Amino acid sequence: MIKIEVNKKMISVERGETILSALKNNGIKVPTLCSMSELSPTGACRMCVVEVEGYDNLVPACSFRVEEWMKIRTHSARVLNARKTNVELLLSNHPDDCLYCERNGNCELQKLSEDLNVRNRTIQGQKCNFKLDTSSKGIVRDPAKCILCGRCVRVCEEIVGVAAFDFERRGEQLRIATALSEPLAFSSCIECGMCVISCPTGALIDHTQFQEIDTSLDDPEIIVAIQYTPEVVVSIAEEFGFRPGTELKGILNSALRKIGFDYIFETSCGGDVYVMEQAAELATRLKRSEKIPMITSRCAAWVNYVEAFRPELMSNLVPVRSPHQITGKLIKTWFTSKLKTKKHRIHSVLITNCTAAKQEATRPDYYTDHTQDVDFVLTTREMARLIRLNGIDFQELEPEPADGPFHAVSSAGKLLATCGGEAEATLRTVYREMNKKELQDARLSKLRGHRDVKEVTIPSQKGEIRVAAVSGLKSALSLLDEVVSGKRHYDMIEVMVCKDGCINGGGQPIPPSQPAVKARTRNIYEMDKNESVKSAHKNKAALKIYEELARSPGSDESRELFLASFEHKKVLK
Repeated sequence: MIKIEVNKKMISVERGETILSALKNNGIKVPTLCSMSELSPTGACRMCVVEVEGYDNLVPACSFRVEEWMKIRTHSARVLNARKTNVELLLSNHPDDCLYCERNGNCELQKLSEDLNVRNRTIQGQKCNFKLDTSSKGIVRDPAKCILCGRCVRVCEEIVGVAAFDFERRGEQLRIATALSEPLAFSSCIECGMCVISCPTGALIDHTQFQEIDTSLDDPEIIVAIQYTPEVVVSIAEEFGFRPGTELKGILNSALRKIGFDYIFETSCGGDVYVMEQAAELATRLKRSEKIPMITSRCAAWVNYVEAFRPELMSNLVPVRSPHQITGKLIKTWFTSKLKTKKHRIHSVLITNCTAAKQEATRPDYYTDHTQDVDFVLTTREMARLIRLNGIDFQELEPEPADGPFHAVSSAGKLLATCGGEAEATLRTVYREMNKKELQDARLSKLRGHRDVKEVTIPSQKGEIRVAAVSGLKSALSLLDEVVSGKRHYDMIEVMVCKDGCINGGGQPIPPSQPAVKARTRNIYEMDKNESVKSAHKNKAALKIYEELARSPGSDESRELFLASFEHKKVLK
């Protein structure tokens, strides 16, 4: 540790850290638009400039390292004037549609303008004439609102590892674009939504389906069923002022009924079916010693990546639909038959953490009789907007139960919200399948926590079962390279594109918060601890589905219902 002077006071900082990091660690707030803690510093936005004695020019705090001799001023008149000028330059050609912008009230540029008392346009710039890109099912891109901070470029390259965006041209023509400036749907984008989470303005937003949902709700001939994934019930709290991680399933049920949804289901029951199908597939592969390691396919963004970049891995993927697609299929078949109504009369809506699920819903094999099994998809933050749009006071609602026949769930289906939870849930069932007895300790602590790579080996009568769980696409690719080279060996690998899994997905509340992610995860584990039914194969509702419809996991009947197929896609790279 060393001492530096900041605003005429001495503070202790760590040698070698950036000025921005040192100030933050000492409770001194300096604004920035381009900096993110997980990304390499660039100093692109110049919003974090500070005065350092001995330097003629202001220096960007995010990319300058502290030195013991430094005397720094963070909010001098010169510094504040520079920051204000930078904001005014950004606003000079920015659209004036804040009232209609999805990020209104949650926009970092708007907040900076307020903090720096920018109240009129002092610099007139030429308005950007860009077209709105609505080609993607999950993400809408508005280049006119882009402030060239580069966050999306670096998140996609450094964290996701896809590099769908990059800077092009120079000078005043500089802009961010996809390869050959093609629409997003024709680029290498895997629709994970990490760029949306990182964008400080409304340049990248969700592709909403409010109008279509409203039309369905207003049609007396249409029955509208909605399902929600387990990570939603511990994430939506943050949108309404509750403590992060608070489980609000009952209140969410109440809000959805007030909006007008006819049936409300938990995706966790479909999650239990998914776990049983995956366990049966793993047991079969282990018995035949083929297509090992088995790689999970529940993450839609991961499937998009494999189909585009690593088609040689498609045979290793589990050929089973995701939990919400299983639930969607059951709604359009099993549940529809119980209601004695036609498939086209029931519309299925999904609330999830995932922007890629919007594109997944349109895959050709996820249709029943020419209708989508999941008709509309909402992210967690979109659901919060829909609740506000309907004038519902979320904090005053009384909890209500979800509807049958999908109301019985195990904690295994809820664990799917976390990275490692899918592997843990699958091992509980595959162990019973292979050993004809329950796993003695259902809680596999080695698959928990917030590490990028987690692994566990459990004994079995037919040999050890080695499993890894990895989150973050770059970490996953590094692990898979080691598996291909023979340095590591696993029987099953769980892959989540988003760090920490679905609990930190691209459709979650903005801005992202690591303490909030930890709180959500902690609550999911708490649910598992308190739930009496901890294994998918003990879920009575899931067992009834097999009894009446699918016979048994891995059977011809279940494969016909829940099968997923994969196809190599050519994209611009």
